[in-house]
Amino acid sequence: MSEVEARKPQESLQERLAQVVELLHQYRFVESPSHDEQIAQPDEALHQEGLSELRRRLDELHPADIAFILEALPLQERLTVWSLVKTERDGDILLEVSDSVRETLIADMDDQEILAIAGQLDADELADLAPDLPRDVVHELMEALDAQQRERVRSALSYEEDQVGALMDFEMVTIRDDVTLEVVLRYLRRLKELPGHTDKLFVVDYDGVLKGVLPVKRLLVNDPEKQVAEVMANDPVAFHPDNDAYEAAQAFERYDLISSPVVDKNGKLIGRLTIDEMVDLIREESESEVLNMAGLREDEDVFASVWKSIGNRWTWLATNLVTAFVASRVIGLFEGSIEKLVALAALMPIVAGIGGNSGNQTITMIVRAMALGQLNASSTMRLLRKELGVALFNGLIWGGVIGVIAYYLYDSWSLGVVMTAAMTLNLLLAAFMGVLIPMTLQRFGRDPAMGSSVLITAMTDSGGFFIFLGLATMFLL
Repeated sequence: MSEVEARKPQESLQERLAQVVELLHQYRFVESPSHDEQIAQPDEALHQEGLSELRRRLDELHPADIAFILEALPLQERLTVWSLVKTERDGDILLEVSDSVRETLIADMDDQEILAIAGQLDADELADLAPDLPRDVVHELMEALDAQQRERVRSALSYEEDQVGALMDFEMVTIRDDVTLEVVLRYLRRLKELPGHTDKLFVVDYDGVLKGVLPVKRLLVNDPEKQVAEVMANDPVAFHPDNDAYEAAQAFERYDLISSPVVDKNGKLIGRLTIDEMVDLIREESESEVLNMAGLREDEDVFASVWKSIGNRWTWLATNLVTAFVASRVIGLFEGSIEKLVALAALMPIVAGIGGNSGNQTITMIVRAMALGQLNASSTMRLLRKELGVALFNGLIWGGVIGVIAYYLYDSWSLGVVMTAAMTLNLLLAAFMGVLIPMTLQRFGRDPAMGSSVLITAMTDSGGFFIFLGLATMFLL
């Protein structure tokens, strides 16, 4: 455990954020210009005291906690905190913050600062950071690396961000299978430290081909005179660099892995995956799905500029405007019916609203099943029948409830029947589109969650209005 972690107080993130914000407010207060020349010196003393206290407080925090605080601060206060962080910790913090916040921090740094920070990072960490750095800085940084580091960075950058190769770590411990456990233990003692998340050692032959893994727990509890070949696991869960990273994350969850080898097509060990990267990937994927369902194209800094936020949001807002206009024209087709029976105007939002909620429930279930790999061609029709059955049951039950209410409110049993029928049909439409929309998006190579909430709402609004007003026109007027 590092010195920083040992001193770290057992407080919640919100408490730590509140303390930093309070210190920032004090700092801003004493920073304001004084109108009284006689108290200028005390203000400067308080100013320095506030900076020292804030710097001391930041030194006590873990890089991940500082990253959380930076993401929660407006730009000016964020840059103030960033300037007080020790330079040797900048790289760890940049790796922890979101892409949008990282962009604002890097923009506040000159090239020499960036190079100094990048020089402290491992190859896999440099590969994570490189896409956000200025091109000339990346070129200069690559020139400064030794041949092995340069090759590792290029290897990681050659893969897509959703592939295992882009996430693999190059720091690992390899051993031979023809040595004793005592030899392995002596070898480990000579190392300055073990790479993070080392729960197993990788057993390779003289050509670097993976032969198995030696879990640390087996190393510690077995007779030191035994050879590695007698104790090692011969069938480890291994990945190829071009495997899908999210599928690898699911394997980590399924098999309770902490680390796992990455091998090339010839079985040669080229890296490893670790649990911290997998947890980050799952979190980012979850956040991305939430944003996509709302029609946001990318992670957005909460305190981003107005224009940048507009650029991130306008596409699906424009789509929503078009679908809303279509829904309004559907209502326009039945203006005469609404004029004759004003109750239709009061009841039709209920039909559309319930349909939208039901559709979003279906889409959420479908997108989750797709993400977990639980859907295939043979199960699609079975799933569709199941969702239609749920919609039919809910439509008859809750449609019947609102139909009874409509009867008591407007003293018309026929209006109640129409209400029940319209809600049932719209829920069936919502279930059908809730399955069809994400599967269609996936078939065309798009994220199944992308704008699905917007699309299902558009379908259930327009469809609900048409069904309800159409039935009312046919049977009530």
